[in-house]
Amino acid sequence: MIDGSSHWLWGWVATLGLAVVTVITRAFFLIPKRDLPLPEWFKRGLRYAPLAALTAVVAPEIVMHNGQLIGTWLDARLPAVLCATVYFFVRRSILGTLVVGMAVYLPLHIGWGW
Repeated sequence: MIDGSSHWLWGWVATLGLAVVTVITRAFFLIPKRDLPLPEWFKRGLRYAPLAALTAVVAPEIVMHNGQLIGTWLDARLPAVLCATVYFFVRRSILGTLVVGMAVYLPLHIGWGW
């Protein structure tokens, strides 16, 4: 059992450990003097990593609420995503996509309570 006076010590140890792990993992590709040889298929796959990560974060926020799939079409996120998606495919503007999505979402969510 850890007594109350050593909790601060464990907090600092955990923070320092996380900082070391973060620095090492972020600097891993900067440490070698020359480029690391990577197979061409791996390099092609790395181009999709940011899109895959963004999808993994955003998709659950669109279709879930409190850990459950949304059960109604009266959810402001659905029309906002639809309008933003259409706007993106027409104009190819990331900033415009965000503006259109929020311009649809906020009135439905705040104004109508969806």
